[in-house]
Order: sequence, then C-alpha cells, then structure tokens
Amino acid sequence: MQLTGRTRVAGAPVNYGIYQATDPDVGPEDLLASLAADGYTGVDSGPIGYLGTGEVLTRRLTAAGVGLAGGWVDLRFADPDGFTADLAQLDAALDVFTAAPVDDPRFAPRPTLACSANPARMARPGTPPDLASALPAAAWPGFAARVQQAVDRCRDRGLEPVFHYHLGTDVETEAEADRLLELTDVAICLDTGHLTLAGGDPVAAVHRWAGRTGQVHLKDADLAAHRRTRDAGGGLGDVVAAGGFCALGAGDVDLAGVLRGLDETGYTGWLVIEQDAPERGRNLDRIRADQRANLRWLAEVRR
Repeated sequence: MQLTGRTRVAGAPVNYGIYQATDPDVGPEDLLASLAADGYTGVDSGPIGYLGTGEVLTRRLTAAGVGLAGGWVDLRFADPDGFTADLAQLDAALDVFTAAPVDDPRFAPRPTLACSANPARMARPGTPPDLASALPAAAWPGFAARVQQAVDRCRDRGLEPVFHYHLGTDVETEAEADRLLELTDVAICLDTGHLTLAGGDPVAAVHRWAGRTGQVHLKDADLAAHRRTRDAGGGLGDVVAAGGFCALGAGDVDLAGVLRGLDETGYTGWLVIEQDAPERGRNLDRIRADQRANLRWLAEVRR
C-alpha cells in the first residue's frame, strides 16, 4: 500500500478512558512516552488542555517526538445562542492547535468539529438509518451555516478542520453526514466504528467521500455488543463499557477494505487509532497491551 508514505499513525487519550483534562489516571508525559515507545508518531489532543497549552504543549510533544493530529471540539450547532457562546471554546482550542510544532503541513493538527451530545441519542446510540433525522428539515440550513462559520473560523487561524459524525449526536448516520457535506465545504472525519454502529458502510463511504476526507479515525466495532447493550436499554457509555469498540481486527468493521479504499483514493493525512475505553473501571495494563497490538495489526495489514 502507498499509504505508508502518505500517512502517519496517531494514538489518542480516549483509548485510555481520558475524557476530562483534570485528574487523569494517566499523565500526559506518561501517555506520550508510551505512545512513542510503541511506535506511534502522533497523538490526538484528547480533552483540550490535557496535553498542555502553549510552550508546555510544545515541550511535551517535542520531547516525545510525536506530532499533534488534532482534537475534538463540540459546539451547539443546533442552538444559535449556544453556538455563539461556544465560539470562545473553539478559539481556545485553536490556540492549542496553533501552538503545536508542525514539520510537514500535510500533518498539521485537524480541529475535529462535532455536535454536542443529544440526550435522546446518547440514551439509544446507533439510531437505525431508516429513522427520521434528529434535525427537522427546516433546521438544516441554519445548522449547516453555523458549521460553516466554525469552519471558516478555523481557516482564519490557518487550520483545516474536519467534521466528526458521532453516536449520540445530531449528526450520527451516514445520511446525516452526507447532508452536511452537501450544505457545507467541510471535510469529514471518517470514523469507521461510529459509522458502522450507526448502520453505515465505511468501505463505501471511503469512495463516496473521496476528496472530502480530511482525517481518519480507525476504529473497530462489535455489532453484537452494541445490539445487546441497546436491547438492555443501555446508552453510549454502556456500549463503550461493553466493548462496543474493540481491538482492531477483532470486530465487524472491514478495516482492511477501508485501508485499501484510502490507498486507492489517495488519502493523505493522519490515521488515528481509537479504541474507546470506559471512563471508570478500565484496566490500564490491558489498554496499553491493546494499543501495542493495534499498531502491530495495522502494520501487518499495510504490508
């Protein structure tokens, strides 16, 4: 595969169950050192501030020898007043991303824009694609205009953002992601696990979104674990705790097909390996072993 020369591989704090910047079980220096020792060349920011800001961030990334792949910023796109209030949060994130050292513009940090949580969908994640959109048809133009405003704000700071459809949010399904791409010029963050659990086909999406994919989150998914959790009335946190996002190659996502498609369509950028861990009750030794195994799996498939 030619992907080897066009991509770099990053890990992510979410793999360690880190969803808050304060009092994490794994400190940023330890996480970065672990990733670097395993052979990762980049990292997602995790919660803004976890890896540090300004000179602290630069020092930590430089010491570990890893680049910043980007990071999550959720905004209330469906709420005009809430969105306006959230722009300060976006600006703070952009301050972090622009402080990161970049040795190749192809691998500059990607601000990863997403919707804030939709409580109804968080409680029943993975809405079947035949159900109605969370957004009424009349709401889409305003919603998309606010996404475009955020996109333009990122570009004003010299960064190219991506939009991350995500379980438990207003943009969850493949059809909803398609609609957003029709109404804006934002690139997509292709998350293979979230798309699968929302009823989508990541291999087909690679080809349909060719030229519009600006970031890739390589994530496997266990459809049976997802189905059992939903049948029991569990929400997104329960899906994660039940192993809904499993080690690469252990689930139902055709990741090899995704990688072939990315190769065929000329994708260039970060491959962020994600295996969401629960916020509580996680086994850090198992997590570290999984991250090493995930990287080995990827290396074997790319040969």
